[in-house]
Amino acid sequence: MSPNTAPDRCPDGLRLLAILGEVYGDGSAPARRRALQLDLDELVKTGRIEAVNPGGKPLRYRRVLEEPDEDPAIWHWTLEQLRALAAEAVPRRQLDRLWRQLLTNADEPRLDESRLRVVPDTFRLQPAELEPGILAAVIQSLIQRRALQVVYVKASGERTQVCLHPQALVQRGPISYLFALKNAEDEPLRLYALHRMVRAESLTEIPVRVVPDFDLDQAIGDGRVDFGQGDLIDLELRVRGYLTEVVRYCPLAAEQRHEDEPPESEFELRLWARVPSTGQLLRWLLGAGNNVEVIAPLDLRRIVAAQARKTAAMYRGG
Repeated sequence: MSPNTAPDRCPDGLRLLAILGEVYGDGSAPARRRALQLDLDELVKTGRIEAVNPGGKPLRYRRVLEEPDEDPAIWHWTLEQLRALAAEAVPRRQLDRLWRQLLTNADEPRLDESRLRVVPDTFRLQPAELEPGILAAVIQSLIQRRALQVVYVKASGERTQVCLHPQALVQRGPISYLFALKNAEDEPLRLYALHRMVRAESLTEIPVRVVPDFDLDQAIGDGRVDFGQGDLIDLELRVRGYLTEVVRYCPLAAEQRHEDEPPESEFELRLWARVPSTGQLLRWLLGAGNNVEVIAPLDLRRIVAAQARKTAAMYRGG
């Protein structure tokens, strides 16, 4: 563990033995534990590690200093784990998952926030404020598969008390939604925003009614909320400025094609990509301003042009 690791995340002897089991051979469990404890005691004496909860049971340990002469067995294991994580993340372009894992791993490989920071490239709204106890009750119902009694405020302002049968929880930007059946209904599967719940109580005596063959990916993509799914379109763009470097190396889709624009062009790059037509795409295009021009499809070009005209007229009026 890193010197900056919180005490409650530091491993105890049993956890270390599970990680380094091969190092201590195939002897009996008590013998292997004794051998590990002797090594831990020696490392504490030499100042390489420390017990973060002296007198506690079990003792938990972390490194005192980051040392280049790490135990070869530990470093070999850590390196193998790191290679496996990278081999999975890189081909799939899932670096965000890798960063999250490195930041939250209880065991090595791990990087703390002093050495790894993820900075979003979009403006992030603050999460919607939830009433006390709402989130805990929702999560409890999902874990225990129990019904959930809630007082819910509709968009009209009307309050209603309903018994929900939670299926899954989804975070979309700053808003959390619960997929659930309502009261005694077997359908439809509805979406409930957690910030609209005034009260919530997990009904531990009522098992949840499970939707047969429920598929979260399908539920997300059925169009009720823009979760980044939509009909695929053949997008053609011209880009310039800062966006040129971004889209050249961070493609909009796996099969993106691009080529340089002619020298006389006002733009630097033309690209083609098959992407979902969503509100998220429209917001991205509008946010790029005059660094992007939509060539196709024509209906999307018209929408972007109309929005740009409205925005320009608003500022001219000011």
